[in-house]
Amino acid sequence: MEDHKPKILLAEDDSNLGMVLKNYLELNDYEVELSRDGILALAAFRREKFDLCLLDVMMPNMDGFTLAEEIRNVDPDIPLFFISAKSMKDDIIQGYKLGADDYITKPFDSELLLLKIKAILKRNQELTHRDSEQVEYELGSYHFNARLRTLSRASDSHTLSPKENELLKLLCEQMNDLLPRDVALKKIWGSDTYFNGRSMDVYIAKLRKYLRDDPDIEIVNIHGNGFRLVVK
Repeated sequence: MEDHKPKILLAEDDSNLGMVLKNYLELNDYEVELSRDGILALAAFRREKFDLCLLDVMMPNMDGFTLAEEIRNVDPDIPLFFISAKSMKDDIIQGYKLGADDYITKPFDSELLLLKIKAILKRNQELTHRDSEQVEYELGSYHFNARLRTLSRASDSHTLSPKENELLKLLCEQMNDLLPRDVALKKIWGSDTYFNGRSMDVYIAKLRKYLRDDPDIEIVNIHGNGFRLVVK
């Protein structure tokens, strides 16, 4: 396990930039699979196990945004960075709406990209290996097992994604009390930026949907402060 090199899927149609970035990351102890269009990148993602994806937005055959949607259908929580010459606000927002962990505009500082990759992978490793005294919670008619990532009700059982699981666990730890927005963002997303906040709002909406069949459970938005998991 100590010799394991994190594996990165790099989708970049610019052959010069692709090779430079691949070589730079490999010199820093990452294994890199370089694909020069979206269709080849998706095939590689379905074929192999990756720890992080770096996706160019403008690629032939399948653009980076479409590729990201396909990747998210397979793995909703794999760290995902967009690298793009498109710096318009609408493009950046679209990237984050697709669940990007970061959106990096060209030209960029390779050393800064490396630091961001290390931070995201470290965060995910901590989330994966973090243990807790309490892993099971009763939420009205639901049973939540944070170790197994299951949310069950009667004969129904739903497996949560890692981020959904971590967010619900934090809400349970503060049940009927305030979970500060910045605390959740820093623990799960690594920072409390505007775009990470938008991403967390999407996950809150997902959790509300999972819990909607019990009227005694509600996730309340405390405007400007955070959320409360209210269980009557």
